[in-house]
Amino acid sequence: MNKKAQEELVGFIVIIVIVSVALLILLGFLLRSSDKGAVESYEIENFIQSTLQYTSDCEDYTEFLSIQELIPACEEKRTCLSGEDSCKVLNNTLKDLIETGWDINKQSAIKGYHFRVMVGGQEKLSLQKGNETRNYKGDFQDFSKKGTNYEVSFKIYYD
Repeated sequence: MNKKAQEELVGFIVIIVIVSVALLILLGFLLRSSDKGAVESYEIENFIQSTLQYTSDCEDYTEFLSIQELIPACEEKRTCLSGEDSCKVLNNTLKDLIETGWDINKQSAIKGYHFRVMVGGQEKLSLQKGNETRNYKGDFQDFSKKGTNYEVSFKIYYD
Protein backbone atom coordinates (compact mmCIF):
# COMPACT_ATOMS: atom_id res chain seq x y z
CA MET A 1 0.00 0.00 0.00
CA ASN A 2 2.87 2.38 0.86
CA LYS A 3 4.60 1.89 -2.51
CA LYS A 4 1.37 2.58 -4.41
CA ALA A 5 0.89 5.88 -2.54
CA GLN A 6 4.45 6.93 -3.44
CA GLU A 7 3.81 6.17 -7.13
CA GLU A 8 0.63 8.25 -7.07
CA LEU A 9 2.46 11.12 -5.38
CA VAL A 10 5.25 11.03 -8.01
CA GLY A 11 2.63 11.00 -10.78
CA PHE A 12 0.85 13.96 -9.23
CA ILE A 13 4.12 15.95 -8.99
CA VAL A 14 4.94 15.17 -12.65
CA ILE A 15 1.50 16.45 -13.71
CA ILE A 16 1.98 19.65 -11.65
CA VAL A 17 5.40 20.26 -13.27
CA ILE A 18 4.03 19.73 -16.81
CA VAL A 19 1.08 22.08 -16.21
CA SER A 20 3.42 24.72 -14.69
CA VAL A 21 5.76 24.61 -17.68
CA ALA A 22 2.81 24.88 -20.09
CA LEU A 23 1.46 27.90 -18.20
CA LEU A 24 4.86 29.62 -18.25
CA ILE A 25 5.15 29.10 -22.00
CA LEU A 26 1.63 30.46 -22.54
CA LEU A 27 2.37 33.45 -20.32
CA GLY A 28 5.54 34.16 -22.32
CA PHE A 29 3.59 34.23 -25.59
CA LEU A 30 0.93 36.50 -24.14
CA LEU A 31 3.47 38.99 -22.82
CA ARG A 32 5.35 39.14 -26.12
CA SER A 33 2.24 39.63 -28.24
CA SER A 34 0.92 42.45 -26.05
CA ASP A 35 3.87 44.67 -27.11
CA LYS A 36 3.02 44.40 -30.82
CA GLY A 37 0.33 47.07 -30.77
CA ALA A 38 2.09 49.18 -28.18
CA VAL A 39 1.47 52.43 -30.06
CA GLU A 40 -1.94 54.04 -29.71
CA SER A 41 -3.30 56.86 -31.85
CA TYR A 42 -3.72 59.17 -28.88
CA GLU A 43 0.01 58.82 -28.13
CA ILE A 44 0.87 60.10 -31.61
CA GLU A 45 -1.64 62.95 -31.33
CA ASN A 46 -0.21 63.95 -27.95
CA PHE A 47 3.34 63.73 -29.31
CA ILE A 48 2.53 66.09 -32.20
CA GLN A 49 0.77 68.58 -29.93
CA SER A 50 3.55 68.60 -27.35
CA THR A 51 6.20 68.84 -30.09
CA LEU A 52 4.55 71.95 -31.50
CA GLN A 53 4.65 73.55 -28.04
CA TYR A 54 8.28 72.57 -27.38
CA THR A 55 10.63 75.55 -27.03
CA SER A 56 13.60 75.37 -29.36
CA ASP A 57 17.09 76.89 -29.06
CA CYS A 58 16.23 79.47 -31.72
CA GLU A 59 15.74 82.93 -30.27
CA ASP A 60 14.37 85.98 -32.02
CA TYR A 61 14.51 89.48 -30.54
CA THR A 62 11.75 88.81 -27.99
CA GLU A 63 11.80 85.11 -27.01
CA PHE A 64 12.84 81.55 -27.76
CA LEU A 65 10.62 80.13 -30.50
CA SER A 66 8.40 77.07 -30.11
CA ILE A 67 8.41 74.52 -32.90
CA GLN A 68 5.05 75.91 -34.05
CA GLU A 69 6.68 79.35 -34.41
CA LEU A 70 9.90 77.92 -35.82
CA ILE A 71 8.15 76.22 -38.77
CA PRO A 72 6.98 79.57 -40.28
CA ALA A 73 10.38 81.11 -39.44
CA CYS A 74 12.04 78.35 -41.46
CA GLU A 75 9.56 78.86 -44.31
CA GLU A 76 10.42 82.58 -44.32
CA LYS A 77 14.15 81.66 -44.27
CA ARG A 78 14.82 83.65 -41.11
CA THR A 79 17.89 83.16 -38.95
CA CYS A 80 18.00 82.86 -35.19
CA LEU A 81 19.50 85.61 -33.05
CA SER A 82 22.61 83.43 -32.69
CA GLY A 83 23.03 83.52 -36.49
CA GLU A 84 22.07 79.86 -36.94
CA ASP A 85 19.67 78.94 -39.75
CA SER A 86 16.14 78.39 -38.39
CA CYS A 87 15.61 75.37 -40.69
CA LYS A 88 18.72 73.69 -39.32
CA VAL A 89 17.55 74.28 -35.73
CA LEU A 90 14.10 72.95 -36.66
CA ASN A 91 15.57 69.80 -38.23
CA ASN A 92 17.92 69.07 -35.32
CA THR A 93 15.29 69.76 -32.66
CA LEU A 94 12.70 67.53 -34.34
CA LYS A 95 15.19 64.68 -34.77
CA ASP A 96 16.18 64.92 -31.11
CA LEU A 97 12.56 64.93 -29.94
CA ILE A 98 11.61 61.93 -32.08
CA GLU A 99 14.71 59.92 -31.17
CA THR A 100 14.15 60.63 -27.48
CA GLY A 101 10.41 59.94 -27.53
CA TRP A 102 10.28 56.82 -29.70
CA ASP A 103 12.50 53.74 -29.45
CA ILE A 104 13.12 52.73 -33.05
CA ASN A 105 15.36 49.71 -33.58
CA LYS A 106 15.25 46.09 -34.68
CA GLN A 107 14.43 44.79 -31.19
CA SER A 108 11.60 47.30 -30.67
CA ALA A 109 8.01 46.86 -31.82
CA ILE A 110 8.39 50.25 -33.55
CA LYS A 111 10.21 49.78 -36.85
CA GLY A 112 10.22 53.29 -38.30
CA TYR A 113 8.65 56.73 -38.52
CA HIS A 114 7.80 59.46 -41.00
CA PHE A 115 7.43 63.07 -39.82
CA ARG A 116 6.24 65.63 -42.38
CA VAL A 117 5.54 69.34 -42.47
CA MET A 118 3.28 70.56 -45.26
CA VAL A 119 2.99 74.25 -46.10
CA GLY A 120 0.10 75.27 -48.32
CA GLY A 121 -0.33 71.66 -49.46
CA GLN A 122 3.33 71.20 -50.41
CA GLU A 123 5.82 69.12 -48.45
CA LYS A 124 8.52 71.34 -46.95
CA LEU A 125 10.13 69.01 -44.41
CA SER A 126 10.33 65.24 -44.24
CA LEU A 127 12.14 63.20 -41.59
CA GLN A 128 12.22 59.42 -41.90
CA LYS A 129 14.01 56.62 -40.14
CA GLY A 130 13.70 52.86 -40.10
CA ASN A 131 11.45 50.69 -42.22
CA GLU A 132 7.96 51.36 -43.46
CA THR A 133 5.64 48.44 -42.75
CA ARG A 134 2.03 47.76 -43.60
CA ASN A 135 1.07 48.42 -40.00
CA TYR A 136 1.18 52.02 -38.93
CA LYS A 137 -0.62 54.57 -36.83
CA GLY A 138 -0.50 58.25 -37.46
CA ASP A 139 -2.11 61.60 -36.92
CA PHE A 140 -1.76 65.20 -38.01
CA GLN A 141 -2.18 68.67 -36.58
CA ASP A 142 -2.84 71.75 -38.66
CA PHE A 143 -2.51 75.44 -37.84
CA SER A 144 -2.44 78.80 -39.63
CA LYS A 145 -0.07 81.68 -39.30
CA LYS A 146 -0.28 84.91 -41.30
CA GLY A 147 -2.78 83.36 -43.72
CA THR A 148 -0.62 80.31 -44.50
CA ASN A 149 -1.85 76.81 -43.65
CA TYR A 150 0.58 74.37 -42.04
CA GLU A 151 0.08 70.66 -41.45
CA VAL A 152 2.32 68.51 -39.28
CA SER A 153 1.87 64.74 -39.62
CA PHE A 154 3.57 61.82 -37.93
CA LYS A 155 3.37 58.10 -38.65
CA ILE A 156 4.81 55.27 -36.59
CA TYR A 157 5.42 51.94 -38.35
CA TYR A 158 5.33 48.73 -36.29
CA ASP A 159 5.15 44.96 -36.68
